[in-house]
Amino acid sequence: MKCFYYLAPTIKSTHEISDDLHAVGIRDFYIHIISKDESGLRQHHLHSSNYLETLDVIRTGFLGAFSGFVVGLIGVELMRFFKPFGADVQVPEFVYLIVMALATLFGAWEGGLIGIGAENNKLKRFHEDVEAGKYLILIYVLKKKEDEVRRMMGERHAEAELAAVDRYFLNPFSRIVRSARGGGDAKVLQKG
Repeated sequence: MKCFYYLAPTIKSTHEISDDLHAVGIRDFYIHIISKDESGLRQHHLHSSNYLETLDVIRTGFLGAFSGFVVGLIGVELMRFFKPFGADVQVPEFVYLIVMALATLFGAWEGGLIGIGAENNKLKRFHEDVEAGKYLILIYVLKKKEDEVRRMMGERHAEAELAAVDRYFLNPFSRIVRSARGGGDAKVLQKG
């Protein structure tokens, strides 16, 4: 499944795109719109994006978990080396696992809290456009529908710019390549 990023200039255009996507078999669940005008999206019954898409919770949560795991591992090794409970006390292995698990969970929690205050790393490239009043449409498409969606968007919605294609939106560490501004032709972006 790929995620196509289209920039539409108006709410009317966005609504027409949504209707045409429904006509080619893309359900609302696979269409998410990011806009400064959330109330306009509601009034037009358009599916807005969710917090997991707009905030950086997942990526920073994973980074926090990894950092917590490393800190936990260092803590366990320090405990084994310095023996804080005395040289005669044999600490069971599950205690070390609990220390590592708690450090990992704490890191994930802290990372998630940091992510709540940050814009999704993939969407930063479109921040200026959204602030300028454009509508960023994320369309999740199965491989068998890709060509049909691209063709329909090219034929019926020349005003919408194909800004990027992401192979794995759910992977918080994958990178997207943004097309040159104004070059919204689907051929600009690789199909792979």
